[in-house]
Amino acid sequence: VQLQASGGGLVQAGGSLRLSCAASGRTFSRYSMGWFRQAPGKEREFVAAISDSGGITAYADSVKGRFTISRENGKNTMYLEMNSLKPEDTAVYYCAVRVHYYSDYAGALHEYAYWGQGTLVTVSS
Repeated sequence: VQLQASGGGLVQAGGSLRLSCAASGRTFSRYSMGWFRQAPGKEREFVAAISDSGGITAYADSVKGRFTISRENGKNTMYLEMNSLKPEDTAVYYCAVRVHYYSDYAGALHEYAYWGQGTLVTVSS
């Protein structure tokens, strides 16, 4: 699986962006997927995750109620709709495939692989 994230850009605080993650390969629909982000000087952190069918989602507390993760398996694409953006949301956003299930927690970095190249989101105050 190869992943390509896109949709980042510069937006003012309170604005919205939609990120896309396009996947190659015919096995996209078999995998749970996730979005992570990494701000300058900080570790990569969990943002949101979605099950293979899209029926189950999970969010970091910091984005709950503002971000929505979704997927279209027919298009091999996952999305992250980001609303009410804050300057602290500024980061490079990465998509990845969940390949291990060591626990019920969907945001464990080491359970993900096939990272996309990332797309930069900058939120100005």
